[in-house]
Amino acid sequence: MRILVIEDDETLRMSVHSSLRAAGFAVDSVGDLGPADEALFVNSYDCVVFDRLLPGGDALDYVERKRADDWAVPVLFLTALGDPDQRVAGLRRGGDDYLEKPFVVAEMVARVRSLCRRGRVAMPPVLRAGDLELDTGRHEIRRGGVLLSLSRTEFAVVRRLLENAGEPVSRDDLISAGWDMHADPASNVLDVVLTSLRKKLLNPPLITTVPKAGYRIG
Repeated sequence: MRILVIEDDETLRMSVHSSLRAAGFAVDSVGDLGPADEALFVNSYDCVVFDRLLPGGDALDYVERKRADDWAVPVLFLTALGDPDQRVAGLRRGGDDYLEKPFVVAEMVARVRSLCRRGRVAMPPVLRAGDLELDTGRHEIRRGGVLLSLSRTEFAVVRRLLENAGEPVSRDDLISAGWDMHADPASNVLDVVLTSLRKKLLNPPLITTVPKAGYRIG
């Protein structure tokens, strides 16, 4: 799951960024609404975490405008504006959740995880291709009943492939699933992970290269 964090306080932004990364999310973070707008145009996110008052304006106004254009990504506001009227306004004008500063990091992570589950299109609890099974609830993957040990990034790449089993998935889509905005699509990070996966998933091979289209599983 990929998260965008918008917070102008650099210390807090990096704290939220690192906490979400430690919880297993791919995270992008920016300091104002302009870079946020650019990131949202380029990337797909499962949840966006906004500070309310930013140099470029009130994030509440920004979110309300986005909602008017049928933008449906879940939003969590983190803000010092915690009186009841502000919370009601935040929820009424496009926010899905509202957490007052200072907050407990574990609660923030739990709220983001909950919003991601709420916003995702329902997928089967177990994704399959041949004798490969990925249990989305237990975060486990097995082949022929044997539990495999994958890194967070490897798991994210396999999950994206299984969500599109039988169809090619582009390099950009796979990189979006497993890395944040700092990953260079022209680099070999995906190739390294795919090489490792082909070994860990055992034989016969499941992941194939589709020329000019990407990669396919199954």
